[in-house]
Amino acid sequence: MRDGAYWITWYDLAESDRQAHIDWVHRSYIPAVLARPGVLWAAHYAADVAAVPLGGGSGRVTRHAPPEDLPGGKQFILMFGAAEPYAFADPTPREFNERLSSADRRMLAMREGERWNLMIDEARVLGPESADPYELPSPAIQLGTFNAISPAAEEELAKWYARWRMPSMKTLPGIVRVRKLVSVAGWAKHGCFYEFSSLAARNAHFIQYEDRTPEMAAWSVRVVNTLVHATPRTPIASRIWPPTPSV
Repeated sequence: MRDGAYWITWYDLAESDRQAHIDWVHRSYIPAVLARPGVLWAAHYAADVAAVPLGGGSGRVTRHAPPEDLPGGKQFILMFGAAEPYAFADPTPREFNERLSSADRRMLAMREGERWNLMIDEARVLGPESADPYELPSPAIQLGTFNAISPAAEEELAKWYARWRMPSMKTLPGIVRVRKLVSVAGWAKHGCFYEFSSLAARNAHFIQYEDRTPEMAAWSVRVVNTLVHATPRTPIASRIWPPTPSV
């Protein structure tokens, strides 16, 4: 399946609503979206709040959108993939949700801090853990979304991805695939969707991978300082649907 376009929703849930909402998403909402023409797959993730960010410690994010400008949901990430973004534009995500039954809209109303983006591939690289660039998204992910503070910063961001970040992912253990994303609709213009074979593999190989190349680590810090992220911490999450087979 040759995907390249994504409807991504981030949101939080009150503890009292959590299981009922998740059950509804998996039994009713996901099948309804998958029935839309052109939609290829769905993947639902729960954030790992204890995960260590890239670089260790408190991470590298220095700027993020204030909550009055952008809802800050981060506990769950619901993704749908298609070959092209207009599979999600007729109807749009907002129109699709408004056309649901009143019972379904009550379930959607449980979400807190909800935001969404329609995004497409700018670039994609395959890591050593997969030979299939179009398989279902991996059991463990990191998905950051952000804007650059200026045109010059955006130019530097493109250079950094082309010369360092994307090439360096091709040989890093634990990497299944990395997709650099750009936006069709939504707050963030940019995104980077890292896929790992497991959270353990991410933690073992990704967190400090730049330590052996200090000049690249310094470049990364400079680039990140010119970005405004959606949230103070980049979401790191494990897939809860479809379930990961036991081994």
